[in-house]
Amino acid sequence: MISEPDAAEEEAVAAEASLDTRHAAKMAKKKAARDRMMAAKSGEKGLIIVHTGAGKGKSSSAFGMIMRCVAHGFPCAVVQFIKGAWDTGERRLLTGHFGKLCQFHAMGEGFTWETQDRARDITAARAAWEKAKQLIADEALRMVVLDEINIALRYEYLEIAEVVEFLNNSKPPMTHVVLTGRNARQELIDAADLVTEMTLVKHPFRSGIKAQPGVEY
Repeated sequence: MISEPDAAEEEAVAAEASLDTRHAAKMAKKKAARDRMMAAKSGEKGLIIVHTGAGKGKSSSAFGMIMRCVAHGFPCAVVQFIKGAWDTGERRLLTGHFGKLCQFHAMGEGFTWETQDRARDITAARAAWEKAKQLIADEALRMVVLDEINIALRYEYLEIAEVVEFLNNSKPPMTHVVLTGRNARQELIDAADLVTEMTLVKHPFRSGIKAQPGVEY
């Protein structure tokens, strides 16, 4: 014999139904607002994008964007200003499988505390910047990543005014340029269309864990 639901059960069912109804109405309202906002956004342009901050993920995010370009069949390029001596997973993947779509120029010689030679670091940074300008000026490329250029700018291996002037006045209208590295200069942040700061909350290096393939490189 099936018992009739008691008053408490009926009240719980009614409350759940009311919650579902309110949630559906709230989401419908949010969708309508979102649709109105998206309808007003019809423009496209090549963006200046900066990934900075003390947290991990600056270069990783930039390489994720490069992989999106590759997936869409868009020609793109990477210039590495610091990590050129590293055998990274990104470099292996892009040069080994997507070399026809993505140019990869590893032009750094390692971190500044490894070279210990300012003149050499400046020479390497200048050569990387000259290559970067050549690639950015190529309208066939949809995106150019300047990996760790912010470090070169921080140590004044490159002139920030020159970099900003080139991005503002010589970058083709539909070319995206992504600049990574901590301590981005304020002049670059001011010139950028999109700036993301990665915040460090916790890092295994502080617990004695070294950089590992697949995570750091």
